Amino acid sequence: MTPVALYDACVLFPPSLRDFLVWLAITGACRARWSAAIHDEWIRSVLVHRPTVLKASLERCRELMDESVPDSLVTGYEALVSGLMLPDPDDRHVLAAAIHGDANCIVTFNLRDFPEASLGPYRIEAIHPDDFVSRLLETSPVSVCLAARRQRELLKSPPKAVSEHLATLENVGMVQTVALLRPFADLI
Repeated sequence: MTPVALYDACVLFPPSLRDFLVWLAITGACRARWSAAIHDEWIRSVLVHRPTVLKASLERCRELMDESVPDSLVTGYEALVSGLMLPDPDDRHVLAAAIHGDANCIVTFNLRDFPEASLGPYRIEAIHPDDFVSRLLETSPVSVCLAARRQRELLKSPPKAVSEHLATLENVGMVQTVALLRPFADLI
């Protein structure tokens, strides 16, 4: 069964991780979900940490993500937010979107913000992106390699060799994934 994953804002910045996660959905390794609020959150984060980036280019990226991944944009979840309990109330919209979007996991770096006790009743788990992609490699290695290859092929300024591309993914926390991808370098 193809996993349905809600991507938390923290995994949509840095751009190399965001692009890889989107490509995983495009190639069919998973079905990705996010919300307008999640888009707003990652865009705000980019603008704070990289003030030279134009907001218009980030909005264009948002549009391309929504167009490239069918059924990715979760709407209509807002009524669920107030009834949810999480350590940080500001994260309730993420869980609400995951529930309404029929996700079985939330891909996030902030695992402590989504405890099993809060997610378990909805049969949703919080998972680190490295663990998420490592699992995908077990069930859909061709789709994951294709996602990595398509992402790498689009890198033109400058183009990257496979080893450079894998190093970039490793630098954004995908250490286990990169170790598992190295034997498939010919496919990337």
